[in-house]
This record gives sequence, structure tokens and C-alpha cells, in this order.
Amino acid sequence: MNWLAITFFAYFFLSLEIILDKFLLSSRRVSHPALYTFYSAAAGLFALVFIPFGFHAIGYIEIIYRLIGGIIFICGMLALFSAIAESEASRVTPVVGATVPITTFFLSLIFLGENFAQKEILGLIALIFGGLLISLDFEQGFIFFPGFKKSIAAGILLAIAATIFKEFYKHDNFINVYIWTRMGAFCGALVFFLIPSWRKIIVSSLLKFKKPKKENQKSGALYIISRILGGSGSILKEKATSLATASVTLVNALVSIEYVFVFILGIGFSLWMPEFFEEKKDWKTVAQKIFSILIITVGIALIFRHE
Repeated sequence: MNWLAITFFAYFFLSLEIILDKFLLSSRRVSHPALYTFYSAAAGLFALVFIPFGFHAIGYIEIIYRLIGGIIFICGMLALFSAIAESEASRVTPVVGATVPITTFFLSLIFLGENFAQKEILGLIALIFGGLLISLDFEQGFIFFPGFKKSIAAGILLAIAATIFKEFYKHDNFINVYIWTRMGAFCGALVFFLIPSWRKIIVSSLLKFKKPKKENQKSGALYIISRILGGSGSILKEKATSLATASVTLVNALVSIEYVFVFILGIGFSLWMPEFFEEKKDWKTVAQKIFSILIITVGIALIFRHE
């Protein structure tokens, strides 16, 4: 299988993960984004099974940095799940996807002192324009969709986390960084217990594990499938990037395929289960989303450079 086919499957799995997340959050099978984020952080502790394959002790300062990186990551996931719960997945995903490279761009400019070519400046402009275009609800009078601010916050936090992780990878192996940052993510999720309403939701959910109802068992199964899809998509993406014939630039630029998949699946599921998937299907909204995705695609293609 060539790198292009692997990339397509990777983004298809990731889009299915987004759709399942949307269903679990919108159907109230998971009562709150904080609960969903807590379980995601807990699932990340499965990284501990890789301890025999590269884990090692590091200095106290390094531990603090990596835990902070994990905390920032889980805060980004909380913002992402909150945005998905409030709005259409086909709007949230492109906005987050556009915000990540924009944030990375400015982080590199400010902290790494990197210089950027004219095409990358044009790419940044395209990302901003495309992200804003898909965010506007023209029917309501040029206002941003519900969850827009949380989508922006998710993109910024996930970009910061990704930049921090990349710096860690320069000085340590993948397994060790992955384990420490996932422990940081779980530490971040434990902070949720300090918020009374969130603590009540999480504790109540944990108590239900003693005698899970049939619906809760199904929700748990769907959650596990969602995590498997997300993990498989991420692994396939890394595999495609690692192939000698693949271009890192193209693999990352093809993230727009994920937006298209989410858009198509969102419309399909909105016809099947409109009470959970509130995707607008009028021709103006569809045209707006398609045009915005094309602009974002151009922006991503311009801003990513060959490494």
C-alpha cells in the first residue's frame, strides 16, 4: 500500500473518531465534555504498558516541563470536546485545523526566530480567511457559530502542546516523552475534581461501573471504538510520513481530506439521526463549507515546508 492510500485511511479513521465523539457528546451518553476529557486522559495511561520499551528516569525540572506539556494538551482536548458538543463537527474541525498551523507559525516566529517565505505568509492569510469564512453563520447575521471561541482555544492549546512535544523529541526517545506527557495529561484531568459540578459528574460516572446499565455498556463500547479509531488514524499518519516516497508536506496538507470526510459523514448522520447531528444542509451553507475547506487546504499546502 503506498503512502497516499495510507494517508487517506488515516484521515478517514480520524474523521470517524470525530463523528463518534460528536454522537457521544450530543446524545448525552456522556453527560459533559469534562467527563469525556477525563476518560480520554485516563485512557492515555495505557501508555504505561510501553515502559519496558524505552522509559527511563529524567531530572525533576524535565519532569515538570513534560507534565505541564501534558496538562496543556488535555486542556486543548477539553476545549475541543466542548466545541464539538456545542456545534457542527464540520465547522469545528476545520477551524481547529486552521488555528494549529497559525499558532505554530507565530510560536516559531517569536520563540525560534525563524524567517518565513512569501508563500508561507500567503498560506497564513489563506488559513485565517478560510477559518473565518467557515466560522460565520450568515443566516443569523454574520455571527460566529456556537463553540467558535472554544475551537480557537483548542487549536491554540493543541498547537502549543505539539510545539512543546516536538522540542522534547529532539532530546529524548518517543516512548519516554509519550509516557511522561500522558501522565501529565492525567494530572491535568485530576484538577477537574476541584470543580464541584465536574467532580459530581465524574464520581457519579465512576460509581456506575459497579453495576453498568445496558446503555452505559454500549456507550463504553462506542468510546473504546472511538479511541481505537483515533489511535489507528494517528499511527497510519505517522507510518505514511515515515515512508521514503512520502512528502511530509503533502501528508500534513492532506488533512483537508479529514474535513471533507467529517463534512460528508456529518450530513449523512444528520439525515439518519437529526436529533444528534445538527448539520445544516441548505445549498448556501454547503457551498460556504466547501469553499472554506478549499481555502484552508491551499493555506496548509503553502505553510508546511519540506523538512
